[in-house]
Amino acid sequence: MALTGPRKLNYPFTAEQISPLRAGQFVLISGTLFTARDRIHKHLFDGGKSPIDLKNGIIYHCGPVVIRKDNQWLVRAAGPTTSIREEPYLPRIIKEHGIRAFIGKGSMGKVTEKACVAGGCVYLHAVGGAAQVLADKVVGVKEVYFGTEFGPAEAMWVLEVKDFPAIVAIDSRGRSLTKTVQAASRSMWRKLVADDPFVA
Repeated sequence: MALTGPRKLNYPFTAEQISPLRAGQFVLISGTLFTARDRIHKHLFDGGKSPIDLKNGIIYHCGPVVIRKDNQWLVRAAGPTTSIREEPYLPRIIKEHGIRAFIGKGSMGKVTEKACVAGGCVYLHAVGGAAQVLADKVVGVKEVYFGTEFGPAEAMWVLEVKDFPAIVAIDSRGRSLTKTVQAASRSMWRKLVADDPFVA
């Protein structure tokens, strides 16, 4: 199936929005994102309660840089953190909290692929190294939880975003963009070196 232009996703992110997505597709996200890093994932995995309903939500693996000015929170940087650290926690969190997607950076393993299939969930890549550009897509901070307990970087920030860009890295059928690119690269390499006498 040919992939067309960017697919727009709007909160709440229902199964009807998520299931048609395919690995490699570009999406623009609007609505609510919940940030979560190591401390939040372990808290939820260990049976801790979420301070807000996460059903049909997107978890963003991000520790934003946020300042307080004129009695409001302003996000100055909002780049993704490496997601593979959270892989042990994801199957349970997806199942128990009804998460529809999570955003981060880096490749994920078979545990995540299976969890996406079982939960009708997708893994989305955000661009690493573009923290300030992504912060411009945050139009407001709705709430912050666990700021005192875990600190600002590990807190759960409830962000309102508009046209936040990401790419589907693993779709709800378990297809991986990383594996597709790796296979294509190996195939191209074999073609390039096939007639090279210096390559064994």
